[in-house]
Amino acid sequence: MTNSGRESLEAAREFANGYVKQNAAGWELSRSMPREFFLAASDAGLCGLLVPPEQGGKGIGFSTFVQIVETLAYVDFASTFALIVHNNHVRAIGTSGTASQVNKWLPEMIAGRMIGAFLLTEPQGGSDAAAIATVAVADGDGFVLNGEKAWVTNSSHADLLNVFAQTNRDSGANGIASFQVPSDSRGVTRIPAYDMLGGYAFGAGGFRFENVRVEADQLLVPSGQGFRSAMSGIDIARTVVSAMCCGMLQSGIDCVMPRLLKRRAFGRPLSEQQGLQWQIADVATDLHASRLMALDAARLIDQDGAARIEAAHAKKFATRAALGGISACMQAMGADGLKQEYPLARHLVAARIAQFLDGTTEIQNVVISRKLQEKYKD
Repeated sequence: MTNSGRESLEAAREFANGYVKQNAAGWELSRSMPREFFLAASDAGLCGLLVPPEQGGKGIGFSTFVQIVETLAYVDFASTFALIVHNNHVRAIGTSGTASQVNKWLPEMIAGRMIGAFLLTEPQGGSDAAAIATVAVADGDGFVLNGEKAWVTNSSHADLLNVFAQTNRDSGANGIASFQVPSDSRGVTRIPAYDMLGGYAFGAGGFRFENVRVEADQLLVPSGQGFRSAMSGIDIARTVVSAMCCGMLQSGIDCVMPRLLKRRAFGRPLSEQQGLQWQIADVATDLHASRLMALDAARLIDQDGAARIEAAHAKKFATRAALGGISACMQAMGADGLKQEYPLARHLVAARIAQFLDGTTEIQNVVISRKLQEKYKD
């Protein structure tokens, strides 16, 4: 790990144990997260983690990034995911943007004054990312954008939208491009944040586009490359979701173990009850396996830029492990596990949400099954 990576990891630990820990329960109760979160994250150096210093970022490797997000999600999953989406948008511009785009948008985004969002999912499409119905029709030197996007993280605050749209219906996935669209553009409507089970710091909602004029210099990834770019981002997102599940599992173990050691029932400490011992031991095993899978996928992304199967395995396993493991920790805590003074209830809701993010468990099975069929096909 580089010096920058170590410094960023320590900054994330301080940010999580300070600002986020003080506010996470309140964000859930108020069903919102303030824009100030991104300013505070920027002050901690956490808004430009994946772009190099010459672009104003930290330039850390992805393996370090997954350790950072695990550290943050240990305290709060939802706000961590909001920050990840913002960082991935910054990375997309830094990697694919023109010099003009980089200079125009990156300084404000790294400073936390401009908030980014990734717009791929649509109301009728769900996990079928190739079946995008939002269209960008060529018009002179630019395009006209029409359509609707759903389940947009940071929708409540987003200023700059990374919108994936179809430029040629006859080309399928090859016609998909991405555009940088300010959320205050004429014809853009912000759909109110969804009323969900929890996880309100995501700011999940949607956007509608009605004859939105998009100039040529707002094109980030041209058709023919847009779908591949989106899927590359999905590999990263699936890996970080698995790492965040590790943070929540670690938090669950750290909550329950002191209680098991101190509390007594039927004349002996709870920690000596074999049923509880084995229950938490299974959680620890699943955490260990989840962490290794996440780090393996991250290593491959650092080396080759992609980890399609490894990321699918990691997300599938870690999200299942988190849902079952956090529930087990709550059960071992007894009714106290329901109290707001502990993060377990928030973690349990987040673990359920994690199974939908960036492709459901069923989608991971499709990805894995296709690879198996390819391997064993005659």
